[in-house]
Amino acid sequence: MRIALFASGSGSNVENILRYFENDDFFVFPLVVSNKVDAYVHQRAKSLHVLSFSFSREDFLSGEPVLELLRSYEIDAVVLAGFLLKIPPLLIKAFPGRIINIHPALLPKFGGRGMYGDRVHRAVVEAGETESGISIHYVNENYDEGNIIFQASCSLAEKDTPEDVATKVQRLEHEHFPKVIESLWRPLAAASTRERE
Repeated sequence: MRIALFASGSGSNVENILRYFENDDFFVFPLVVSNKVDAYVHQRAKSLHVLSFSFSREDFLSGEPVLELLRSYEIDAVVLAGFLLKIPPLLIKAFPGRIINIHPALLPKFGGRGMYGDRVHRAVVEAGETESGISIHYVNENYDEGNIIFQASCSLAEKDTPEDVATKVQRLEHEHFPKVIESLWRPLAAASTRERE
């Protein structure tokens, strides 16, 4: 199973995923893709000997240059690990049911356009929520509206700041995201291996 990782920022989830699967023969992560040439995720990828690429917003919106790259590396699926741009229909059509995203809140709350990163955590605190968490979901044409695969929650204290919420949520991301990827696609990878044999 050849998976591309997409990220826009520091890439802590990307590094966590790569380290989780580094000794796994089923899963291969040939490349990291970003919409920001200066994103720290490129440094993380380099340190783990994984190729990384950047595309402009226009390239992502059209989808064609990105799709060409993914096909050249025989990518089977895409994981959005802190990626902020909407995935164009061309890519969704090319990878049906094979693009997933992680959102730092319990969808359908605090999702949609413009709801990412610290904005989500601030909104959670301002709303007086007593819990937050993560949602891992399939990607469709709309922000954060694809079918939910998995959710995990954490309790919030009244005194928690957005930074406190971010810390708790990131802990859930690192604990669960690789495991969900594994449980979702290992059966497919295993079936593919049997077919090749």
